[in-house]
Amino acid sequence: MKVLLLLGFSVEAKGPGLLFVLPSIDSLTKVDLRTVTFDVAAQEILTRDSVTVSVDAVVYFRMFNPIISVTNVANARYATQLLAATTLRNIGTNTLQEILSDRENIAHLMQTRLDEGTDPWGLKVERVEIKDVRLPVSMQRSMAAEAEATRIIARAGVIAAEGEQKGSRSLKEAADIISQSPTALHLRYLQTLTHISAEKNSTIVFPIPSELFKLMRK
Repeated sequence: MKVLLLLGFSVEAKGPGLLFVLPSIDSLTKVDLRTVTFDVAAQEILTRDSVTVSVDAVVYFRMFNPIISVTNVANARYATQLLAATTLRNIGTNTLQEILSDRENIAHLMQTRLDEGTDPWGLKVERVEIKDVRLPVSMQRSMAAEAEATRIIARAGVIAAEGEQKGSRSLKEAADIISQSPTALHLRYLQTLTHISAEKNSTIVFPIPSELFKLMRK
């Protein structure tokens, strides 16, 4: 697409083909109506919760009105790049967690603001994507240490649960064996008495054999 200017004033936009131009009177500017992209350089941003991060993005835009674009701004692409960098820095109004977990909504908000800002230039911002969010090295180490501590605590909980399960199973098996053997049950009584005596308790409970009860009943 070509925009023809007569003495600095726009005349019309012409498509492909031959075009008659008067030297020193007319000027011709070529424009690209296809969707083009540019990378927004990484911006150092201070989030709402006071964390410094580096964020970069990519912008997709196209020219929908060549005449306005040529006459209203000297360099539409460069102006859009500057506006995109400023808009990207404004995401510092969000917290770090919001930036990491809600990229799509933040990118959509950036697209809306950019589209409103570039509309007077005859440009349409079609999409914005946040490419990368880089944290300071010290914070990366802290987050890695916290994740490792969480993993260790979770593993310890699993081991403790497995130990309790095995201990309960062993106690049940022992109880079953003792209940089936009077001799084993009597030995368990004696063991309990020995333990109570060792603790110097004032009260000692003696087990009475079942045979004694039988004699008393007779």
